[in-house]
Amino acid sequence: MQNLQITGDTGIQLSGFNKMKNLKICVCIKQVPDTQKVKIDPVKGTMIRKGVPRIMNPYDESALEMALEIKDMVGGEITTISMGIPSVANMLRYTIALGADRTFLLTSPEFAGADTLATSYTLSLGIAETGPYDLILFGKQAIDGDTAQVGPEVASALNMPLVTYISNFFEIDNDGLKVERFTDYSREIVKAKFPSVITVLKAKSRLRMPKLSQLIQSFDVEIPFLNAKRLKADINRCGLKGSPTRV
Repeated sequence: MQNLQITGDTGIQLSGFNKMKNLKICVCIKQVPDTQKVKIDPVKGTMIRKGVPRIMNPYDESALEMALEIKDMVGGEITTISMGIPSVANMLRYTIALGADRTFLLTSPEFAGADTLATSYTLSLGIAETGPYDLILFGKQAIDGDTAQVGPEVASALNMPLVTYISNFFEIDNDGLKVERFTDYSREIVKAKFPSVITVLKAKSRLRMPKLSQLIQSFDVEIPFLNAKRLKADINRCGLKGSPTRV
């Protein structure tokens, strides 16, 4: 196992390591409204989404950056997955510019209106269709819902071990990843053995910027769309039909 030393800015520095060409990493990403620019309807008391810019969920940015750091250090292949409308493909192209190797968009009319349970079901199908993976990363939560439920629910659906609230990683070998996690009461160092699902806290360091050449090349990337039929989804478990949540 190779030792990682904590530094002030990037959080991690590795001296000497073994490449892991077969390491398969998946990062699930959500496009969300920029909550700093959201307004509330004074009559209905609901969020006005029309005209609000959409961004990559900041917690998912941290998960993606962690995946990219792992790839920088030990190699491997990164796949990004999102569920949403076709225009989300532009965000996924950006992940290719940053260094992801593959990307898939789960998009179908049947997926519309999903709560966390239906979203988790659909994402688990997408992960199963495009995997298997050694490590699946989620941001801790989405800023437009703040439930922190999707990562754990996907882990349950896939019957995979789960480690939550990850802030950093220290060591990686063929068996797994040693990570730092924070709870309300403690700081813990644990090992997430492969295959595992982890949820990542918002990092102090920002998601890297792509090189201009990589950004330009990403414009021509065709994003594979996976619909309900391709995923063999039970439409009664997708979208609004599969969403028991009532607000």
